[in-house]
Amino acid sequence: MDRNIRVELREAEESAQEFVKAWRRAEAGEPVEEPVDRLYFQDLGGLLQALTPRRLELLRKLHDGGPESVRSLAKKLTRDYKNVYHDVQALERVGLINRTADKRLSAPWDRVVAEIRLAA
Repeated sequence: MDRNIRVELREAEESAQEFVKAWRRAEAGEPVEEPVDRLYFQDLGGLLQALTPRRLELLRKLHDGGPESVRSLAKKLTRDYKNVYHDVQALERVGLINRTADKRLSAPWDRVVAEIRLAA
């Protein structure tokens, strides 16, 4: 089964309201919705800053090759270690890269699904 993460633009208040609604449904004993991995950005600039073409390439390479170190990932990408290290840090901060128990990098997603709403 594919593991996807939805990337959306959403204001902090809107995200907080979604959380409160889910909490209230749970308190009322209503059925819980199927969990969906999500990543919200407040604006398009933040999304594009986090998901640059080089970082997307890094995610693909990491996903295809399986867990590995920053050094081996930099070699596979034929990029400078320092630049790959900074990209890895940025992707870890937003939750698109994880570390395994032995500290190797992992990209658990099969798909990053971006949704940008044009109208409010």
